[in-house]
Amino acid sequence: MQLSAFCGVSVDGFLARPDDGLDFLAVGEEAPHGFPEFLATVDVVVMGRRTFDVVRRLGHLPVYGGKPLVVLTRRPLAPPAAPGEPVETTAAEPPEIQRQLAARGLQHAYVDGGITIQRFLAAGCLDRMFITRVPVLIGAGVPLFGPLPGDIRLRHVATRSLGAGMVQSEYEILH
Repeated sequence: MQLSAFCGVSVDGFLARPDDGLDFLAVGEEAPHGFPEFLATVDVVVMGRRTFDVVRRLGHLPVYGGKPLVVLTRRPLAPPAAPGEPVETTAAEPPEIQRQLAARGLQHAYVDGGITIQRFLAAGCLDRMFITRVPVLIGAGVPLFGPLPGDIRLRHVATRSLGAGMVQSEYEILH
């Protein structure tokens, strides 16, 4: 089971503003960034509760195309998932989530949300990262990276200029 992160960040490394605002990501929205192509390769999305609440509030859940969505939380969703919405919750740790998804026959998971990406990295469960730097400094917000239990070695796969000043780097996490 492969687990990948795909995210846009400010040049100073923030995924969102302190209030979870994502408006700064619009700087390069018109340039093709590869997210639809990436999403076509995954069969499940794993995200943290905070990210889920933001995505839901913005009305972006349809972006995931009906793929199963696993939300990491210990609290019930409010409001609960609508009937037929492919949303489930779990409080399991990353290695257990990875085992459960693999046992269901799923092949590739998209891991989303700052704390969730950090948790999967720290647990050694993330395999690949696509990081798109948007040409803006915002000074504060939700960081992509946080404290780690030790160094995590990466192998640079590629860096692409996407236009509109955006640069996307792909890394393989070495285990």
